[in-house]
Amino acid sequence: MAFTYKIRDQYGIYFVTFTVKQWVDVFSRKVYTNLLIESIKHCQKHKGLLVYAYVIMTNHCHLIVGSKKEPLSDIIRDLKKYTAKSIIKAIEENPHESRKNWLLWLLKKDNGIWFWKEGYHGEEITSQYFLDTKIRYIHQNPVKAGIVEKEEEYLLSSCGEFYGIRKCPIELAPL
Repeated sequence: MAFTYKIRDQYGIYFVTFTVKQWVDVFSRKVYTNLLIESIKHCQKHKGLLVYAYVIMTNHCHLIVGSKKEPLSDIIRDLKKYTAKSIIKAIEENPHESRKNWLLWLLKKDNGIWFWKEGYHGEEITSQYFLDTKIRYIHQNPVKAGIVEKEEEYLLSSCGEFYGIRKCPIELAPL
């Protein structure tokens, strides 16, 4: 991980990206997406994670996050570690997973788990303009991927709540 993307202010607001190894489309299955969402919610409740905006794509997620309790880098480390273990376990135990052998072959290494790519490309939000740019980038991700025509249609994003259309499954902190 490059030093320019290190979280320096542990209680600042950051744009982060978590990418599944080899860009594998794990989050095309609701069961695995729900595990990620529940883990984020757990970190919000117990570790003080603040989520300002997010999108969960099939193979990565972008979030604008901060912390009010524990150091942000510790929360991110724990979140990535826990979700990696829980999603691999869910893949192993899912009798309906047609890609099970392939996924486990890709996402396990030397009897260990290698689910997420290393790092999280944390960029500190230093201005309103930068914040607005990152929120637009997050919400436009499914549009640019050709999944939806309008950003507010994508269900695994904070965009619907930004537009007042629906409540997110992940509680959003006020900006």
